[in-house]
Amino acid sequence: MELILNQLGELVLGSVPTMVLFILLVIAYGLLVRRPLDRILAERRARTTGAVEQARGAIAAAEAETSAYEEKLRNARAAIFQAREEKLKQWSAERESAIAQVRQATQERIRAARLDIEQSAAAARQQIEGMSAELSSRILGAVLPAGIAQPEEVAQ
Repeated sequence: MELILNQLGELVLGSVPTMVLFILLVIAYGLLVRRPLDRILAERRARTTGAVEQARGAIAAAEAETSAYEEKLRNARAAIFQAREEKLKQWSAERESAIAQVRQATQERIRAARLDIEQSAAAARQQIEGMSAELSSRILGAVLPAGIAQPEEVAQ
């Protein structure tokens, strides 16, 4: 057993310089590589976080502008629709007014034509009545012999 302990002691003594070098190497790594690397990574993380925050702010601003633009667009469409409706109402009123005027003028023409037709019919009736007496006397004269008195002559 003593032999094993001696061999173990020699191994530990032989590994002391390696352990010292390893510890120095870990300390040097921490000072020369790890701290600057952590500092740079932290700076990058801060820049990235800042850039992400700026991007979120820009996105929020763009969304606000988009909302404002959409609101203006909705208002403009509503105004155009309202103006269109007013124009349609105005045109409809003008059309109705024109139609009413044409109807009134047509009614006046119809009344004038009816009056003219009634006057023509009355004149034609008078003319027919006047001619009917003359025609009846001619017919009687043609049908009855010349010696028989005609009703007009008897009435006189």
